[in-house]
Parts: sequence; structure tokens; C-alpha cells
Amino acid sequence: MAELVVWAVYGYLGIGLAVAGLFLLVGIERLDASSRGAYAFRPLLVPGLTLLWPLVLRRWLGAVR
Repeated sequence: MAELVVWAVYGYLGIGLAVAGLFLLVGIERLDASSRGAYAFRPLLVPGLTLLWPLVLRRWLGAVR
């Protein structure tokens, strides 16, 4: 049972890192126009994006529509 929980956490964080990477490369400029050209602060967003990836993904997909 503990292994299942650990694998679930790894899966959640893995998806979070993938969403964070894609969002920082492609999506951040669509949601925040002032982030254009500001590349130094993007690595600081990775921990928050990794943990809150469902909210980020929902907002990002909502902005695309």
C-alpha cells in the first residue's frame, strides 16, 4: 500500500514537472503579457507550478479557448 502512495506522488510530480516545463516555454506569455523577455524569474515558478499543476492547466486551457 505504501508503494502505491509513493508511486502516486511520483506520478503527480512527474506530470507537474511536464506541465511546468511546457507552461514556462509556451503558455506563460499567453496568460501574462508582462512576462515576455523576463526569463530570470521563470525557474522560481517551477516548484509552485509543479504542485499546483491542475489549477495551472485549467487556467491555461481556459485562456486558449
